[in-house]
Amino acid sequence: ALLMNFACSARRRGFDLGKVLVFPTDMETKELAEGLGLATYYDEKNMGPLPSGEAKRYGDRNFKAMMYAKVLCVLYPLMLGYDVLFQDVDIVWIKDPLEFFQRKDSEISQFDVIFQHDGSLSVRYAPYSANSGFYYNRANKRTQYLYMSMLYHSDLIINWDSHQQVLVQLLSEHSSLFGLGVKVLGRDTEMFPGGYHYHRNRVFMKKFIKRETDSY
Repeated sequence: ALLMNFACSARRRGFDLGKVLVFPTDMETKELAEGLGLATYYDEKNMGPLPSGEAKRYGDRNFKAMMYAKVLCVLYPLMLGYDVLFQDVDIVWIKDPLEFFQRKDSEISQFDVIFQHDGSLSVRYAPYSANSGFYYNRANKRTQYLYMSMLYHSDLIINWDSHQQVLVQLLSEHSSLFGLGVKVLGRDTEMFPGGYHYHRNRVFMKKFIKRETDSY
C-alpha cells in the first residue's frame, strides 16, 4: 500500500519515475512494483531467503533481516557508478528531491553523503543523528567503501537491532579516517520534514497543510 501511495502521488504531481529502482525482497512485491510501472531488481540469491512477512516489533528477526537488504540496495548501484537517493517506502515527494541534491552550484555538492536529520538526539545515534530512511550518496571510492564496510559489519546490525546505529558509527569512522564528506541537514529545516515535524512542530504542520512551506 505504501509503495502504491508513493507511485500514485508522484505521478499525480507529474514526476518522472523512470529513474526509480525498487529492490523487492519477494516475487509478490516485484510483480506489484512492475504493475505500477516501476523498474525492479530482484536479487533472488540474497533477497530470496529474507522473510516476506512484516516485523512484529522493532528489532525482531524479520526487522533485522530487512535491514540487511537496505545495505545491498545502496551498495549495488554505487558499485556500478550511479549516485543513489535511498528512501524508505513511507515517503512521498512534493517536489523532485533530485533537483536539490544534484545542483552543481550548491554548497552541498562537496559532500559525499547527505542525510535527512532523524529528529532524535539520542546518544545511540550520535554524533550525526542521520536518518537511515532518506539519504543521498554520490558514487565514488569513499561511498563504495563505506557501504562495503557496512556489509562486512552485518553482524552488528543483528547484535544492535539497528541498521541506523551501525551506519552512523561508520559515518563517524570513515569521515575521520578516509575523508568521507558527511552532511546532515538541520533538524528544523522545512525542506525535508519527517516524523519530528509531525509530532513536535504544530506551527510548521499547519503551514505545511496550507502548502506555505518550501518542502520537497
